[in-house]
Amino acid sequence: MIVPVKRLELGKSRLAAAAGAYRSELALAVATDTVDAALRCPAVGAVVVVTADPLAAGRLGGLGALVVPEGPAPGLNEALRRGAEHAGPLGLGVAALQADLPALRPAELHAVLAEAELLPRAFLPDRAGIGTVLYSARPGEVFAPAFGGASRARHLALGVPELAPGPVPSVRTDVDTLADLRAALELGVGPHTAAVAERILAALPR
Repeated sequence: MIVPVKRLELGKSRLAAAAGAYRSELALAVATDTVDAALRCPAVGAVVVVTADPLAAGRLGGLGALVVPEGPAPGLNEALRRGAEHAGPLGLGVAALQADLPALRPAELHAVLAEAELLPRAFLPDRAGIGTVLYSARPGEVFAPAFGGASRARHLALGVPELAPGPVPSVRTDVDTLADLRAALELGVGPHTAAVAERILAALPR
């Protein structure tokens, strides 16, 4: 499982106004809860975190993830391909997972990965049906994720099958906006996100 994590000061840009001084702290909390849940999923053999942020590297490596520094080529998909280079020698299928899934449930992730194992490549769209939260490739298959923007349409155009594992809201609820954060809180987020979100919501105008 490859999880890319931006530099914390660049993360959660669409939440910057609401998060204020807690923006970097929120980005780290969300990534921490995401990686922690992924590590507890029985279908995940290893989690490879690709990041250039030293604080994120220390925190996520401390959870048990293998931390890989970003390479010279910029961009989310380049970071994922770099992570795949390190995951490939482990002899595992490769799956890319967004780092902003603070409500992630190991059992729901397991259901998604179980269906993904049946297909050479596959992807799972986000809650809005526009972006992508997970992209997978079995061993020996080309790993060519196309995350970013309207990536659901892009993956479909590339011939990648869309997964339909049933209700897995915790896997599909990525947090980019304040509305997303509220939706994740309704599902129940991990402890790190919960603590930061409480302070953010308390500081918002009534």
